[in-house]
Amino acid sequence: MEESPGEGSVDKSRVLNVTPLRTLTPVFSSPPNFNSFPQGSPPFVCVPPAGPFPPGFSPFFPFSGIQNQSVPSGDHTPISSAVPINSFRSPEPRSAREANGNAGSSRRAYKARGKKEKIVSPDVDLDVMVENILQSYNLVEFEEARRYDGDKDSVGHVLLVFNLLRRQIAQLEESKEATLSKRPDLKAGNVLMTKGVRTNVKKRVGTVPGVEIGDIFFFRMELCTIGLHAPIMAGIDYMSVKISLDEEPIAVSIVSSGGYKDDVEDDDGLIYSGQGKEMDQKLERGNLALEKSLHRGNDIRVIRGIKDVGNPTGKVYVYDGLYRIQESWVEKGKSGSNVFRYKLGRLPGQPDAYKLWKKIQQWKDGSIPRTGIILPDLTSGAETLPVSLVNDVDHEKGPAYFNYSPTLKYSKPVPRDPFVGCACNGACLPGNENCDCVQKNGGYLPHIVNGVIVSQKSVIYECGPPCRCPPTCRNRVSQGGLRVRLEVFKTKDRGWGLRSWDPIRAGAFICVYAGEAVDDSKAQELAGENEDNHIFDGTRIYQPVEVLPGDLNNAPNLQYPLIINARNAGNVARFINHSCSPNLFWQPVLRGNSKEFDLHIAFYAIRHVPPMTELTYSYGMVPPEKADHGKKKCLCGSPKCRGFFY
Repeated sequence: MEESPGEGSVDKSRVLNVTPLRTLTPVFSSPPNFNSFPQGSPPFVCVPPAGPFPPGFSPFFPFSGIQNQSVPSGDHTPISSAVPINSFRSPEPRSAREANGNAGSSRRAYKARGKKEKIVSPDVDLDVMVENILQSYNLVEFEEARRYDGDKDSVGHVLLVFNLLRRQIAQLEESKEATLSKRPDLKAGNVLMTKGVRTNVKKRVGTVPGVEIGDIFFFRMELCTIGLHAPIMAGIDYMSVKISLDEEPIAVSIVSSGGYKDDVEDDDGLIYSGQGKEMDQKLERGNLALEKSLHRGNDIRVIRGIKDVGNPTGKVYVYDGLYRIQESWVEKGKSGSNVFRYKLGRLPGQPDAYKLWKKIQQWKDGSIPRTGIILPDLTSGAETLPVSLVNDVDHEKGPAYFNYSPTLKYSKPVPRDPFVGCACNGACLPGNENCDCVQKNGGYLPHIVNGVIVSQKSVIYECGPPCRCPPTCRNRVSQGGLRVRLEVFKTKDRGWGLRSWDPIRAGAFICVYAGEAVDDSKAQELAGENEDNHIFDGTRIYQPVEVLPGDLNNAPNLQYPLIINARNAGNVARFINHSCSPNLFWQPVLRGNSKEFDLHIAFYAIRHVPPMTELTYSYGMVPPEKADHGKKKCLCGSPKCRGFFY
């Protein structure tokens, strides 16, 4: 018998490309007394690479190169037990992990699998949950016309349902297994597209109905569901157009997110690298479409991908409007390969989008001053982040004097049963059956891992002073202070308002409503004294903006009629104006407290809010017997404005 070559002499280039296990066809056992193999062929066996091997089998290269290994023969040699195929875990494809959204390191992802927490595995049918959500929003039968050609309402409904479904899938996954995200955005998008809940399916050149310049998105799947950019991975979207008897591709949109080292971006233009990565690029597919668009001169939608300050591994996608390709060329890229380069210029007369983002970054860096600033920090350090006071409309020097206070104060004890907190020593974890706060919230934490609320509820229970968990516990979202950089600014016709320098994602916490809790008689007295009364009234009638699946009656319904007076003391919430189409909703939050009733009002985003967009909520409606008192003219400017508010 010849000696096997040494381990160092193995030619690794001859190693076979083994087919992944998940692509193998399963082999099922044959019926009794039936042989599925041809006569003379040995039955299927499974042996380790180094043997031992039964008669008729021999090791193959490179496993035959193991030193000093003889191959025993004989029918009596026992065969090692094979590991079942279904016990293997296929590695998650790299492209799926990095597809946009919350891509994290693979090292962390695999490390997390080994950590097991004592959790509950709720038995929830995803299909039933989806159907309930669609029924709640009357989207079970999404009309064909709205699928092909959308509008503002269609786009808004699709995105609202997408984000609600994504958050609920994330909540379910977190409660079942203590691992990193399994891309609930992809699951939610696939479910909605399978159900036909999407809009602007028909590809088009130019603007997309219902999408405005400056709109923001946190997931590539969102771009797909509303028809802004169809591919969830590729940066170039294109379509075929008929030229005489032939068809040729033209580009309709690109996503420029800094994925290529050679990309160059400016306020009103960019130099975009073609498709091809680390090899010589070819004039095909997206590259060919861009070249054809250069000669045809058609408009191309540009979506800019910008680093998400709230999530270092994610991006915010900003629709920057229409561009046209001005020239193209081929050059050696930084990798040494030939790269197609396309210079695009932004069409004039469009609202600022990416340019505004660059300006805000300069404000933060201090490289340019914010025009019209009165105070750099209205809170005098009382908040975790400064809140600027700005007036670039007229010469008013600020709102009426008040004491800035970030907390809610009860002037007298409220006789209600106290809520005793949990005994979690580290932090409250999703699905922990021993956490009283989790159980109080129906078996789930009300927020997912990034502090985003899952859905609007009648009340959510947060950890409080009696709880053993630290201040950083994820069930203390409303107690952590501001998370986005806010600005109190002078509006043109509605007094002072509130907006953010940072992008805000749907479900994100904004602030609490601080001030003094008062009774109804005191509130009526204050309302009669001044038109701008800075009062939050939880006794009014509010239309729910989100509902839990299967529970259409889950609108805010306070057990205690909370009214907050912020005229003399309050926080930024006192500047939030009314809108008939608001982008915020308020949520009752009951904090664990063994001594007293501890109810608060927190504000969350209904949908994604671009920077420098005014933050608003609905002030609600009064009962019919009070409808003749306190009615004010509404100037919100919404297409759905009812003309008045209280």
